[in-house]
Amino acid sequence: MGRPVVSVEAHLLSVAELLDPVVDRVRASDPELVSIGDPALAGRVVAEAVRTRIPLPPFDNSQMDGYAVRAQDLARASGQEHVALPIGVTTAAGDTPVHHVPGTASPVMTGAAIPIGADAVVPVERTLPAAFPALSRSGERFVPSDITFAAPVEPGTFIRSTAEDLADGAVIVDAGTVLTPTRIGALASAGVATAPVLRRVRVLVCTTGDELVESGALPPGRIHDANGPMLAALLRSTGAEVRLLHSDDRAEALRDLITVEAPRTDLLVTSGGISAGAYEVVRDALAPLGARFIGVAMQPGGPQGLGALEIPRAERPLPTLCFPGNPVSTVLSASLFLLPTLRELAGMPRESTTRVRPLAVDTHSPEHKLQLRRGIVEADGSVTPLPPGSHLLHDLAEADVIAQIPAGVAFAPAGTPVTTWRLHA
Repeated sequence: MGRPVVSVEAHLLSVAELLDPVVDRVRASDPELVSIGDPALAGRVVAEAVRTRIPLPPFDNSQMDGYAVRAQDLARASGQEHVALPIGVTTAAGDTPVHHVPGTASPVMTGAAIPIGADAVVPVERTLPAAFPALSRSGERFVPSDITFAAPVEPGTFIRSTAEDLADGAVIVDAGTVLTPTRIGALASAGVATAPVLRRVRVLVCTTGDELVESGALPPGRIHDANGPMLAALLRSTGAEVRLLHSDDRAEALRDLITVEAPRTDLLVTSGGISAGAYEVVRDALAPLGARFIGVAMQPGGPQGLGALEIPRAERPLPTLCFPGNPVSTVLSASLFLLPTLRELAGMPRESTTRVRPLAVDTHSPEHKLQLRRGIVEADGSVTPLPPGSHLLHDLAEADVIAQIPAGVAFAPAGTPVTTWRLHA
């Protein structure tokens, strides 16, 4: 008896049911505290709201290099009637706030605390002369001089007010927020030392096959393992924490490996060993543990497997997705069935951006299957499908888009609109 064949839509529902507990478990886990200066913090998802414990800004400060004044002292200033004020003590960024003497002009630098009693800042370039004379900071020998103003000023001018950005206790970033560089900056401005983020989903990628060699010279009949590094990189691009292991073609070896790794794994992903051959190690090893192996009405990627594996002595079943071994089938299966969930968990858009493009050439397709064809986008915006072979990995690497030819279509003439999406976007 052959494998049961289901639609892509039906398999998507089964995969969602399998992965929902994984998502719930990650979101319910204790937050991971990551240093605000950790280079890996950007892109992480905030696990719980972070509030500021100080107002932002924490004090009134100057937006400009200039003079802090009382607005009422310049009420009479105009182009015809200048007002001269004695220069007071200077406040630079980082200085303790000083008391402003009414009827004077206190030099103040950008970011410095507004002298207590002043209510406006006049930029130095709007004074006469338009440059600072010799200045005196608190504790230094005072050099008396005057500065002249030719215009009045409104209270609050060029003052960054306390709590203008955020009040004490306000939320800086809420749960579910993706940490961008500017949000990290907002946390740092509030003195936050560590950010509580969702832990990464832990995925074990396991490739199988006695024919696989990692690198170096190839013995006769062997090939390099492309699927493992490719899957690991693909899943890491969605924020997953990935471990990559290889098992030989013995069912007991694969079961032993999984049993050891299960306690620190949220999701197992395998590649290869699930077709109709005589030596399908993944099928032989995992079917007794609860995995189901089916056909999905798609090309490439028809053979699929999934299940919550009952691992001896494990606390919970291990959700598992089994992808076919041909490289193109592997990456398209992962893109279609797994990546949307991982992207959503990482705060990314769940689905890739799609665009409808016309076919550049007549295209044949298996009538009862969804066909995913690598494509090259032409200068006029149309798409030329590449050959459909599921082993043509270089074609996949160089393709501009994946073009979807839906089930029910055996022949699509040039000009037929098809949905496309970028594999690497």
